[in-house]
Amino acid sequence: MSISAAEVKQLRERTGAGMMDCKKALKEADGDLEVALDWLRKKGQKVAAKRADRDANEGVVVALTTEDGKTGIVLAVSSETDFVAKNDGFIALANSLGQLALEKMPANKEEFIAMAFDDNVTVAEKLVEETGKIGEKLEVSDLQLVKGDNIASYIHAGSKIGVVVSFKDGGSAEAPTFFRNVAMHIAAMSPQIMRPEEFDEEFVLKETEALQGAIKVENEDRERLGKPLRNVPQFASKRQLTPEVMAAAEDAIKAELAAEGKPEKIWDRIVPGKMERFVADNTLLDQERCLLSQFFALDDTITVENAIKNLHPEAELIEFKRVAVG
Repeated sequence: MSISAAEVKQLRERTGAGMMDCKKALKEADGDLEVALDWLRKKGQKVAAKRADRDANEGVVVALTTEDGKTGIVLAVSSETDFVAKNDGFIALANSLGQLALEKMPANKEEFIAMAFDDNVTVAEKLVEETGKIGEKLEVSDLQLVKGDNIASYIHAGSKIGVVVSFKDGGSAEAPTFFRNVAMHIAAMSPQIMRPEEFDEEFVLKETEALQGAIKVENEDRERLGKPLRNVPQFASKRQLTPEVMAAAEDAIKAELAAEGKPEKIWDRIVPGKMERFVADNTLLDQERCLLSQFFALDDTITVENAIKNLHPEAELIEFKRVAVG
Protein backbone atom coordinates (compact mmCIF):
# COMPACT_ATOMS: atom_id res chain seq x y z
CA MET A 1 0.00 0.00 0.00
CA SER A 2 1.00 3.61 -0.44
CA ILE A 3 2.38 5.36 2.65
CA SER A 4 2.14 9.14 2.71
CA ALA A 5 4.88 11.49 3.81
CA ALA A 6 2.54 12.83 6.51
CA GLU A 7 2.15 9.35 7.99
CA VAL A 8 5.92 8.84 8.04
CA LYS A 9 6.39 12.26 9.63
CA GLN A 10 3.84 11.45 12.33
CA LEU A 11 5.57 8.17 13.20
CA ARG A 12 8.99 9.86 13.25
CA GLU A 13 7.69 12.50 15.64
CA ARG A 14 6.33 9.77 17.93
CA THR A 15 9.46 7.62 17.92
CA GLY A 16 12.46 9.54 16.63
CA ALA A 17 13.21 6.58 14.33
CA GLY A 18 14.76 7.07 10.90
CA MET A 19 12.59 7.84 7.89
CA MET A 20 13.24 4.50 6.16
CA ASP A 21 12.51 2.53 9.33
CA CYS A 22 9.24 4.43 9.81
CA LYS A 23 8.23 3.87 6.22
CA LYS A 24 8.99 0.15 6.48
CA ALA A 25 7.12 -0.12 9.79
CA LEU A 26 4.02 1.52 8.31
CA LYS A 27 4.12 -0.78 5.30
CA GLU A 28 4.41 -3.83 7.54
CA ALA A 29 1.49 -2.48 9.60
CA ASP A 30 -0.69 -1.64 6.57
CA GLY A 31 -0.64 1.99 7.65
CA ASP A 32 -1.81 1.35 11.22
CA LEU A 33 0.19 3.73 13.42
CA GLU A 34 -0.12 1.71 16.64
CA VAL A 35 0.89 -1.52 14.90
CA ALA A 36 3.84 0.35 13.36
CA LEU A 37 4.90 1.52 16.80
CA ASP A 38 4.83 -2.07 18.02
CA TRP A 39 6.85 -3.18 14.97
CA LEU A 40 9.54 -0.63 15.76
CA ARG A 41 9.65 -1.74 19.41
CA LYS A 42 10.10 -5.35 18.37
CA LYS A 43 12.83 -4.31 15.94
CA GLY A 44 14.61 -2.62 18.84
CA GLN A 45 14.27 -5.76 20.95
CA LYS A 46 15.77 -7.90 18.20
CA VAL A 47 18.73 -5.55 17.75
CA ALA A 48 19.23 -5.35 21.52
CA ALA A 49 19.22 -9.14 21.83
CA LYS A 50 21.80 -9.48 19.06
CA ARG A 51 24.10 -6.93 20.71
CA ALA A 52 23.59 -7.94 24.34
CA ASP A 53 27.08 -9.41 24.62
CA ARG A 54 28.79 -6.35 23.15
CA ASP A 55 30.86 -4.04 25.34
CA ALA A 56 29.42 -0.55 25.80
CA ASN A 57 32.53 1.31 26.94
CA GLU A 58 31.89 4.70 25.38
CA GLY A 59 29.17 7.21 26.17
CA VAL A 60 28.57 10.37 28.17
CA VAL A 61 28.25 11.30 31.82
CA VAL A 62 25.68 13.78 33.11
CA ALA A 63 26.00 15.52 36.50
CA LEU A 64 23.08 17.62 37.78
CA THR A 65 21.97 19.24 41.04
CA THR A 66 18.53 20.26 42.28
CA GLU A 67 17.61 23.94 42.43
CA ASP A 68 17.95 23.98 46.21
CA GLY A 69 21.48 22.57 45.95
CA LYS A 70 20.71 19.71 48.34
CA THR A 71 20.85 16.75 45.94
CA GLY A 72 23.11 15.80 43.07
CA ILE A 73 23.09 12.94 40.61
CA VAL A 74 25.80 11.67 38.29
CA LEU A 75 24.66 9.32 35.53
CA ALA A 76 26.55 7.42 32.83
CA VAL A 77 24.79 6.39 29.61
CA SER A 78 26.99 4.05 27.58
CA SER A 79 27.26 3.17 23.91
CA GLU A 80 29.53 0.89 21.92
CA THR A 81 31.36 3.60 19.98
CA ASP A 82 32.53 7.16 20.50
CA PHE A 83 30.87 8.05 17.20
CA VAL A 84 27.44 7.40 18.71
CA ALA A 85 28.44 9.04 22.00
CA LYS A 86 29.04 12.30 20.12
CA ASN A 87 25.71 12.15 18.32
CA ASP A 88 23.33 14.99 19.25
CA GLY A 89 20.41 12.59 19.64
CA PHE A 90 22.36 10.36 22.02
CA ILE A 91 23.49 13.36 24.09
CA ALA A 92 19.89 14.60 24.25
CA LEU A 93 18.79 11.15 25.46
CA ALA A 94 21.47 11.16 28.17
CA ASN A 95 20.41 14.62 29.35
CA SER A 96 16.73 13.65 29.45
CA LEU A 97 17.62 10.55 31.48
CA GLY A 98 19.67 12.73 33.82
CA GLN A 99 16.77 15.11 34.36
CA LEU A 100 14.44 12.17 35.02
CA ALA A 101 16.88 10.71 37.56
CA LEU A 102 17.18 14.07 39.29
CA GLU A 103 13.38 14.36 39.46
CA LYS A 104 12.72 10.80 40.67
CA MET A 105 15.90 10.32 42.77
CA PRO A 106 16.21 6.54 42.41
CA ALA A 107 18.44 4.72 44.90
CA ASN A 108 20.39 2.93 42.17
CA LYS A 109 20.48 2.26 38.44
CA GLU A 110 18.38 -0.91 38.75
CA GLU A 111 15.57 1.06 40.32
CA PHE A 112 16.00 3.80 37.74
CA ILE A 113 15.74 1.65 34.60
CA ALA A 114 12.50 0.15 35.92
CA MET A 115 10.92 3.62 36.18
CA ALA A 116 8.60 5.10 33.57
CA PHE A 117 10.41 7.19 30.97
CA ASP A 118 7.08 8.52 29.71
CA ASP A 119 3.47 7.33 29.56
CA ASN A 120 4.34 4.52 27.16
CA VAL A 121 7.67 2.96 28.14
CA THR A 122 10.08 2.42 31.01
CA VAL A 123 13.68 3.64 30.93
CA ALA A 124 14.83 0.12 30.04
CA GLU A 125 12.33 -0.07 27.18
CA LYS A 126 13.34 3.37 25.95
CA LEU A 127 16.96 2.22 25.76
CA VAL A 128 15.87 -0.81 23.75
CA GLU A 129 13.93 1.46 21.38
CA GLU A 130 16.98 3.66 20.92
CA THR A 131 19.15 0.60 20.34
CA GLY A 132 16.83 -0.34 17.47
CA LYS A 133 17.23 3.10 15.92
CA ILE A 134 20.97 3.50 16.44
CA GLY A 135 22.03 -0.10 15.98
CA GLU A 136 24.28 -0.17 19.05
CA LYS A 137 23.91 -1.46 22.57
CA LEU A 138 22.89 1.37 24.92
CA GLU A 139 22.69 1.16 28.68
CA VAL A 140 22.67 3.15 31.89
CA SER A 141 26.02 1.90 33.15
CA ASP A 142 26.14 3.80 36.44
CA LEU A 143 24.03 6.14 38.54
CA GLN A 144 25.02 7.73 41.84
CA LEU A 145 23.02 10.01 44.13
CA VAL A 146 24.42 12.37 46.77
CA LYS A 147 22.46 14.43 49.30
CA GLY A 148 23.66 17.02 51.80
CA ASP A 149 23.70 20.64 52.95
CA ASN A 150 25.60 21.72 49.84
CA ILE A 151 26.34 19.96 46.55
CA ALA A 152 28.96 20.76 43.92
CA SER A 153 29.38 19.00 40.59
CA TYR A 154 31.90 18.83 37.78
CA ILE A 155 31.94 17.30 34.30
CA HIS A 156 35.35 16.62 32.78
CA ALA A 157 36.06 17.74 29.21
CA GLY A 158 34.38 15.41 26.75
CA SER A 159 31.69 14.42 29.27
CA LYS A 160 33.51 11.16 30.03
CA ILE A 161 33.84 11.74 33.78
CA GLY A 162 31.39 13.28 36.22
CA VAL A 163 31.68 14.03 39.94
CA VAL A 164 29.29 15.22 42.62
CA VAL A 165 30.35 16.11 46.15
CA SER A 166 28.53 16.94 49.36
CA PHE A 167 30.19 19.48 51.65
CA LYS A 168 29.84 21.79 54.64
CA ASP A 169 30.95 25.30 53.78
CA GLY A 170 31.95 26.39 57.29
CA GLY A 171 30.52 29.81 56.49
CA SER A 172 33.02 30.49 53.68
CA ALA A 173 31.62 32.37 50.70
CA GLU A 174 34.32 30.75 48.55
CA ALA A 175 33.20 27.21 49.38
CA PRO A 176 31.08 26.53 46.25
CA THR A 177 33.97 27.40 43.94
CA PHE A 178 36.51 25.63 46.13
CA PHE A 179 34.56 22.38 46.32
CA ARG A 180 33.90 22.45 42.59
CA ASN A 181 37.69 22.50 42.29
CA VAL A 182 37.81 19.52 44.66
CA ALA A 183 35.36 17.75 42.35
CA MET A 184 37.70 18.60 39.46
CA HIS A 185 40.58 17.07 41.44
CA ILE A 186 38.51 13.90 41.99
CA ALA A 187 37.82 13.64 38.27
CA ALA A 188 41.54 13.89 37.49
CA MET A 189 43.02 11.82 40.32
CA SER A 190 40.36 9.10 40.66
CA PRO A 191 40.46 8.47 44.45
CA GLN A 192 38.60 5.38 45.62
CA ILE A 193 37.92 6.23 49.26
CA MET A 194 37.91 9.29 51.49
CA ARG A 195 40.30 8.32 54.33
CA PRO A 196 42.97 5.65 55.00
CA GLU A 197 40.88 4.33 57.89
CA GLU A 198 38.47 2.91 55.32
CA PHE A 199 41.10 0.45 54.04
CA ASP A 200 40.93 -3.19 55.06
CA GLU A 201 44.02 -4.11 57.11
CA GLU A 202 44.83 -7.22 55.07
CA PHE A 203 44.52 -5.21 51.86
CA VAL A 204 47.01 -2.64 53.17
CA LEU A 205 49.54 -5.36 54.02
CA LYS A 206 49.27 -6.90 50.54
CA GLU A 207 49.56 -3.52 48.84
CA THR A 208 52.59 -2.64 50.97
CA GLU A 209 54.39 -5.79 49.83
CA ALA A 210 53.42 -5.12 46.20
CA LEU A 211 54.62 -1.51 46.42
CA GLN A 212 57.94 -2.49 47.98
CA GLY A 213 58.46 -5.14 45.31
CA ALA A 214 57.65 -2.75 42.47
CA ILE A 215 60.09 -0.10 43.76
CA LYS A 216 62.86 -2.70 44.22
CA VAL A 217 62.42 -3.81 40.61
CA GLU A 218 62.43 -0.18 39.47
CA ASN A 219 65.62 0.45 41.45
CA GLU A 220 67.37 -2.38 39.64
CA ASP A 221 66.75 -0.54 36.38
CA ARG A 222 67.77 2.77 37.93
CA GLU A 223 71.01 1.31 39.23
CA ARG A 224 71.83 -0.13 35.82
CA LEU A 225 71.20 3.26 34.20
CA GLY A 226 73.10 5.18 36.86
CA LYS A 227 70.01 7.00 38.11
CA PRO A 228 69.28 7.86 41.79
CA LEU A 229 67.50 5.05 43.61
CA ARG A 230 64.02 5.48 45.06
CA ASN A 231 63.45 5.01 48.75
CA VAL A 232 61.84 1.64 49.54
CA PRO A 233 59.20 2.49 52.16
CA GLN A 234 58.56 0.43 55.27
CA PHE A 235 54.86 1.19 55.06
CA ALA A 236 52.24 2.30 52.55
CA SER A 237 49.38 3.81 54.57
CA LYS A 238 48.75 6.10 57.50
CA ARG A 239 46.88 3.16 59.01
CA GLN A 240 50.28 1.60 59.71
CA LEU A 241 51.85 4.70 61.25
CA THR A 242 51.04 3.97 64.88
CA PRO A 243 52.32 6.19 67.72
CA GLU A 244 55.05 3.58 68.30
CA VAL A 245 56.11 3.71 64.63
CA MET A 246 56.19 7.51 64.66
CA ALA A 247 58.20 7.61 67.90
CA ALA A 248 60.70 5.13 66.47
CA ALA A 249 61.00 7.21 63.29
CA GLU A 250 61.67 10.37 65.30
CA ASP A 251 64.30 8.59 67.40
CA ALA A 252 66.00 7.36 64.22
CA ILE A 253 66.04 10.88 62.78
CA LYS A 254 67.57 12.30 65.96
CA ALA A 255 70.18 9.56 66.00
CA GLU A 256 71.04 10.40 62.39
CA LEU A 257 71.38 14.11 63.23
CA ALA A 258 73.62 13.27 66.18
CA ALA A 259 75.80 11.06 63.97
CA GLU A 260 76.09 13.95 61.49
CA GLY A 261 77.26 16.22 64.29
CA LYS A 262 74.28 18.55 64.11
CA PRO A 263 73.90 20.60 67.33
CA GLU A 264 70.95 19.40 69.39
CA LYS A 265 69.69 22.96 69.82
CA ILE A 266 68.75 23.13 66.12
CA TRP A 267 67.06 19.73 65.93
CA ASP A 268 63.61 21.23 66.51
CA ARG A 269 64.02 23.08 63.21
CA ILE A 270 65.02 19.97 61.30
CA VAL A 271 63.02 17.12 62.81
CA PRO A 272 59.51 18.30 61.77
CA GLY A 273 60.47 18.49 58.10
CA LYS A 274 62.08 15.06 58.19
CA MET A 275 59.03 13.61 59.93
CA GLU A 276 56.82 15.07 57.21
CA ARG A 277 59.07 13.42 54.65
CA PHE A 278 58.85 10.11 56.51
CA VAL A 279 55.05 10.28 56.44
CA ALA A 280 55.02 11.21 52.73
CA ASP A 281 57.37 8.34 51.86
CA ASN A 282 55.33 5.83 53.84
CA THR A 283 51.79 6.73 52.73
CA LEU A 284 52.07 6.17 48.97
CA LEU A 285 48.96 3.96 48.92
CA ASP A 286 46.96 6.71 50.62
CA GLN A 287 48.22 9.28 48.12
CA GLU A 288 47.11 7.08 45.26
CA ARG A 289 43.67 6.07 46.49
CA CYS A 290 42.54 8.23 49.44
CA LEU A 291 41.10 11.61 48.51
CA LEU A 292 42.05 13.54 51.66
CA SER A 293 45.60 12.18 51.53
CA GLN A 294 46.22 13.17 47.91
CA PHE A 295 48.16 16.30 47.07
CA PHE A 296 45.69 18.88 45.81
CA ALA A 297 45.73 19.24 42.04
CA LEU A 298 45.51 23.04 42.29
CA ASP A 299 48.31 23.26 44.89
CA ASP A 300 50.55 20.21 45.06
CA THR A 301 52.36 21.51 48.14
CA ILE A 302 49.43 20.55 50.38
CA THR A 303 46.99 17.66 50.67
CA VAL A 304 43.29 17.96 49.89
CA GLU A 305 42.63 17.65 53.63
CA ASN A 306 44.86 20.62 54.43
CA ALA A 307 43.45 22.63 51.54
CA ILE A 308 39.97 22.20 53.05
CA LYS A 309 41.26 23.27 56.47
CA ASN A 310 42.87 26.32 54.88
CA LEU A 311 39.52 27.27 53.34
CA HIS A 312 37.82 27.28 56.75
CA PRO A 313 38.43 25.29 59.96
CA GLU A 314 34.80 24.12 59.95
CA ALA A 315 34.59 23.30 56.23
CA GLU A 316 34.28 19.59 55.50
CA LEU A 317 33.93 17.21 52.58
CA ILE A 318 31.16 14.76 53.47
CA GLU A 319 30.80 12.46 50.45
CA PHE A 320 31.83 12.13 46.83
CA LYS A 321 30.78 10.05 43.84
CA ARG A 322 32.79 9.69 40.64
CA VAL A 323 31.37 8.10 37.48
CA ALA A 324 33.26 7.50 34.23
CA VAL A 325 32.85 5.87 30.83
CA GLY A 326 35.46 4.71 28.34
